Amino acid sequence: SRKAYFTAPSHIRRKLMSAPLSKDLRTKYNVRSLPIRRDDEVMICRGHYHDREGKVTQVYRKKWRIHIERVTRDKANGQTVPIGIHPSKVMITK
Repeated sequence: SRKAYFTAPSHIRRKLMSAPLSKDLRTKYNVRSLPIRRDDEVMICRGHYHDREGKVTQVYRKKWRIHIERVTRDKANGQTVPIGIHPSKVMITK
């Protein structure tokens, strides 16, 4: 249910924040998706930043997002902030 999803504790969010594997990894491990973790190499498949590749720098379980290196935005004061991407919209490549 929606309530169970949005109030899920961190250890359950880990499993809910899973990402699909690339075609070659899928055949290698016979698994369709895995919980995402830091230092995974991913490719963004949806949205403004699609077809970008990078390493996962942070899995932000509280906000249901992951941060990927070089996927950032410059703020008005010049500070760079990472853009959160939902793990279901990326593909694990390594």
